[in-house]
Amino acid sequence: MNALLKRVWIGLATTLIVSLAAVALPDHIQVDEDGRIHLGAPAPMPSPSTEPTPESTSPPLTRDAVDEAIRTAVGAAGLDPAQGSPTAAADARSNMTGWTAVREKTAAQAEMNAICADLERQGWTSNPNGDRPDASRSYKRGGWYLLVSTRGKTLAPSTTSTLTDSQTHLTLAGLQLNLSDIPLPEITVRIG
Repeated sequence: MNALLKRVWIGLATTLIVSLAAVALPDHIQVDEDGRIHLGAPAPMPSPSTEPTPESTSPPLTRDAVDEAIRTAVGAAGLDPAQGSPTAAADARSNMTGWTAVREKTAAQAEMNAICADLERQGWTSNPNGDRPDASRSYKRGGWYLLVSTRGKTLAPSTTSTLTDSQTHLTLAGLQLNLSDIPLPEITVRIG
């Protein structure tokens, strides 16, 4: 019984670590259709329709520039950026930023699509590894990574959620990473 319990805990810990790494390092973590997780090495070639375009060699962006890109994209979706709230205080860490608002589920998908289209117009490069087009999409530019997502009531604890069944969160989360200083070995893990 101890061996089984130990294997379960190791599996859960591995899954948690890989999931967190996939959010923080989307270029270096890929999951293929067989459930294999590839760290530090490119996964088998994706189909041409999902192949990411190379990032332009734009200079590093400041947090203020990323905040402006978020405000512009939110405005292009027909939303007032002031109606949402920042996910990080202006005087907080300079490598994190974001915006979130409670939206009706019926409109959130179209608003997310409009935000993503404007980010691409602004020069943000799509980073589709692990994206779910109906729930989240990620972009990169100038050392920053942006995750645009809609997440509903099911992901929030029911005792603290103020969302109705017809509402969801529309969120843009930005994180500045310098991945060139992080050497990643090639590791393939099979879970399941």
